[in-house]
Amino acid sequence: MKNLSAFGAGLVFGIGLWLSGMANPKKVLDFLDVTGDWDPSLLLVMAGAVAVTLVSFRKIIARKKLDFEIRRVDLPLIAGAALFGIGWGIGGYCPGPAVTALAGMSSATLVFVCAMIVGGILARIPASTRWGA
Repeated sequence: MKNLSAFGAGLVFGIGLWLSGMANPKKVLDFLDVTGDWDPSLLLVMAGAVAVTLVSFRKIIARKKLDFEIRRVDLPLIAGAALFGIGWGIGGYCPGPAVTALAGMSSATLVFVCAMIVGGILARIPASTRWGA
């Protein structure tokens, strides 16, 4: 049942991304182009997500004790965040919209998702093994 509800939530999320146009990388790139033909629609989608979170997050916390572990900010975290941002800026995708956009059968989307999967696999390999240290 847990997997079914996760699938349902993912399906609703994907449909929302598709209907809002956020699965289109041009929409995202136009949002990031603040000096050119700026498109603020992604900002509206983000504001909607924040509003839903503000309303529902307290209820979730009240039902279940959540433990937030504070981690240190280190080089791998900064490098990963920078790499994510660069990839988002170049490709116009982040993981959710990229998977949703696979339905369009674009070769660019397929390359992006494959690179994302490879990056995820590499991230699970300990740094000492990856870099031969």
